[in-house]
Amino acid sequence: MIAVLSLTLLGFFLGMRHATDPDHVIAVSAIVTRQPTVRAALLIGGLWGVGHTVTIVAVGGAIVLFTVVIPPRLGLTMEMAVALMLIVLGMWNLTGILEQIRGIRPLGEGDALIPDLHSHSHCHYVHNYPSGHEAGHHDDHVPAAWLDRQLGDLGVYQILRPLFVGLVHGLAGSAAVALLVLALIRNPWWAIAYLVLFGIGTIAGMMLITVAIGALLAYASRRSSRVERYLRFASGLLSLGFGVFLVYQIGIVDGLITGYPGTTPPQ
Repeated sequence: MIAVLSLTLLGFFLGMRHATDPDHVIAVSAIVTRQPTVRAALLIGGLWGVGHTVTIVAVGGAIVLFTVVIPPRLGLTMEMAVALMLIVLGMWNLTGILEQIRGIRPLGEGDALIPDLHSHSHCHYVHNYPSGHEAGHHDDHVPAAWLDRQLGDLGVYQILRPLFVGLVHGLAGSAAVALLVLALIRNPWWAIAYLVLFGIGTIAGMMLITVAIGALLAYASRRSSRVERYLRFASGLLSLGFGVFLVYQIGIVDGLITGYPGTTPPQ
């Protein structure tokens, strides 16, 4: 009993370590850089963790209690959803940066400073426009701004985005976590307890990560808006690049697209 209890409590710390997986950190970084405050970062990390925990417990619990078998192709498809989501998050950040750059004109030769820009925000999306230029001119051309304008007033959009990202990440990892638990803990209810504590640990770990990122961004924002813009661009580029790498790894190397998931292609 003591050994099982200790193993179950270990799930909390393993959940915290699970939060540091590269795809998790990259995904939340791409979201946090659009809301560079510690408070927003804490909320984003918590919501991502809740979404991740819901699917881990739901799907993992079904595997543990009802011996549900996840076919290799379905498992790879869920992992592919994570890769595509990273690409979307990366493009989201990059298109926002390009929209900002589009409104910049140099003061002189070799000078890329913004001469006379005013800013207003669409919830978390900051929109710059030249003096005398009517606010909202670019709204319909920027996906983030358009969605913020449609849903931001409801306070739902900011909640749903990290929650949805966490749900997708949980789907991709739930089968592997549940199978590991089954191999270690035979009692299904103790296995469920392990999954719950694993999820709670993931929430705590992700909140620590996002707070650290948010604090860095808040400091950078106070120092210079240019630094914040560079960090947002870097996070978008990293998310896009890692997403493309995962698409290749899952689709070609692991066989989701080539037609041999979970097996070695015939020679």
